Parts: sequence; structure tokens; C-alpha cells
Amino acid sequence: MDIGYNKNSSPFRGIGGEALKSFLDAKVAQYNRPEFIENDPVTIPHMFSQKQDIEIMGFWAATLAWGQRLTIIKKCKELITLMDGAPYDFIINHEEPDLKKLLKFKHRTFNDVDTLYFIAFFRQHYERFESLEDAFMPPAPLKGEGKFQAIEAALNHFRSYFFSLPDFPHRTKKHVSSPSQKSTCKRLNMFLRWMVRKDDNGVDFGIWNRIKPTDLICPLDLHVDRVSRKLNLITRKQTDWQTAVELTERLRGFDPNDPVKYDFALFGLGIEERWGVQF
Repeated sequence: MDIGYNKNSSPFRGIGGEALKSFLDAKVAQYNRPEFIENDPVTIPHMFSQKQDIEIMGFWAATLAWGQRLTIIKKCKELITLMDGAPYDFIINHEEPDLKKLLKFKHRTFNDVDTLYFIAFFRQHYERFESLEDAFMPPAPLKGEGKFQAIEAALNHFRSYFFSLPDFPHRTKKHVSSPSQKSTCKRLNMFLRWMVRKDDNGVDFGIWNRIKPTDLICPLDLHVDRVSRKLNLITRKQTDWQTAVELTERLRGFDPNDPVKYDFALFGLGIEERWGVQF
């Protein structure tokens, strides 16, 4: 589809939604493929086959996903090595002396205090549940999908549950966001995309079933935000939880069953094709 676009302006200003949908569908097909994995943090959970390892390192890779992607991948691999190449086994079976080597781990503002709390949380969770999906299940059933109340409740519950251990370090709270803080929850939404979306393309895992793809919110990082504004998918001036909801509502108009697949298109246009970057 040759649209003759200028990446610093919207090629779809005044053009009907079907043209934009066709363009974004083509970009999803371009980026939602195994070649995407190698240079993206999603490569980290793809190093494993056991469900719990995929969940643990998927969550950790999403949490550490700020900065250059290759650096994120390098730091996650370092963390895996410190856990003897088997995160789930290490978390469940470690003894106190085994934790000493983790005191050296650091990525930006994520340090050893945060690392040890993550391990403590995962241990107490997996001693009670088989899957990390249970951590996103609030006491009341997930419902109200039309207005995103379900996923909002799930994310708010998760943060409360994550910090339910006695004497949790207050500094670690900055690494786990929630809609109640008005955050876009970019990292959590990206992690949920990995765990929940189901297709045959091999990037996302689709190993969770109680949260549905239609419930998901599009991860809203700098690149997706910038491209979405160029494409007039976002009108809200600030960037917060409601902005992520607004974008996802627009994407639902293109595919109500799997709106977050367009994350591939928007992210690819931003980081690979440099849309909206001023030169």
C-alpha cells in the first residue's frame, strides 16, 4: 500500500478509517513475526519452555523495559545467570546464602533491594498458585469489559497484592504501577499482551485464559504515544491511564476481539521507522 507518507505528519488526516485500518493491519503483519523477537525484550521469556519461567522472566523483562532494548536484554540475561539459568527453580528452592550473588544486580533505578523483594514475592505466590495469572484476579469476578473496568480492577488488585508482604520496601513501589495512580501501566500492559494474546505468529505466548485479548489495554510508551498522535488516534493532551484507554477504544474499532495487536504496528512505526521524530 503506497500512501506516500511523511513520517513527521499524519498521512491519514481527513482520510476514512478503513484506509488507516488497512495500513495498520499491514504494519501488524510486518512486525508481528518471529524476526521481531530477537531485538525486543520479549526474547527473554522466549528462552524458556516452562510456564512459570516464562511468567517470571516475562514480568521481569517488562519491568526492566526502559532504555535501549539491547541493554535491557543484556541485563535480563545477567539476572538469569545469577539465578543459575532456572528462575522458577531458584525462586522456589533457594536458601538464604544463594541470594548474596544477587546483591550486585542493578539496572538503572532497579537495584538489589528491588531484586530481593521480587524474589520474595514470587516465592510466596508460587507456593500458593500454579500461575502468575492468579495474581491479577481480584476477589470480585472480572466484568464490565465494555468500559475497561475489568482490566483496571485486575491491575489495581495486582499492585495491592504484589506489595502485600510484610515490610515491603517502599522504594520498590515505583517499579509496579496501577491505574489508580493514573499511570499508563505500560510495562504491565506489555507483559499482559505477551501472556494473553493468542495467534500463530510466535511472538506473544497466549498461555493465560482468564484474561481475554479483548480486555487488554495497548501499552503506551513514548514511541506508541508519538505515532498515535500523528495518526490522530489520541486527542487527550496528557499521557496517562485515560489516554491508554482512549487509544485502545480507537483500536477496538479496527478489531474488537484483539485491539492490542496494533501495538506491533504503532511501536514498529515509532522505533523502526522513526515516525514523528524531529530531525
